[in-house]
Amino acid sequence: MWLGKFLDLEEDIKELRSKIQKDLFQGIKKYKLTPLEFTILETVFSCRELAGYDLILNLNNHFAGTWEAQSGTVYPILSKLKRDGFLGSRPVKSPIGPIRKVYSLTEAGEHILKTKVNKNFEDQLKFMGNFLIELSSIYVQSHPKEEKEDTIIEVQKAIKKILETVVEAIPSTLKYKRKCEKCGSEIERIASFCSFCGATMLIETEEKKK
Repeated sequence: MWLGKFLDLEEDIKELRSKIQKDLFQGIKKYKLTPLEFTILETVFSCRELAGYDLILNLNNHFAGTWEAQSGTVYPILSKLKRDGFLGSRPVKSPIGPIRKVYSLTEAGEHILKTKVNKNFEDQLKFMGNFLIELSSIYVQSHPKEEKEDTIIEVQKAIKKILETVVEAIPSTLKYKRKCEKCGSEIERIASFCSFCGATMLIETEEKKK
């Protein structure tokens, strides 16, 4: 969840060029990204490699019903991010259809993403904290006065549960990753097929839902 209409990358790229070989960033053709473009880069980075269809699944999981990703929105952004030097792609045979593109961050794109997140990490945490407080306040005040006390307790429990889930998930997402049963490659988050060998992951996903 990033503030502002655009994320300005110019200063970040200048700083990186002073530390890393300048040629690395010559392929970057854009110095500003929308919050959605940046979220897509974050999602691709977390999954290492991701097909467009699986990116849409991950985005819908990320936004939790507050916004629905559509192919007509996501695929043009992927093409744009690739053209602007942030993403690369390669073809992978899929067991559920024709050859599909899987996307990954370029080396320059990865450096820029990490720099931007590192610089804004604490501010983003504070923003999300403030957002939770404001959202909770409106939710509580939307209930009748006689229910206010019970609603506050309900909200406190819900937020505590979410924060506990976040804290527990951080080390587990780094240590325990899904593995493709066919080739043994690590696959992170939601994916319909292995981006390394093309084996389907849909059976495993459906079994987990039962």
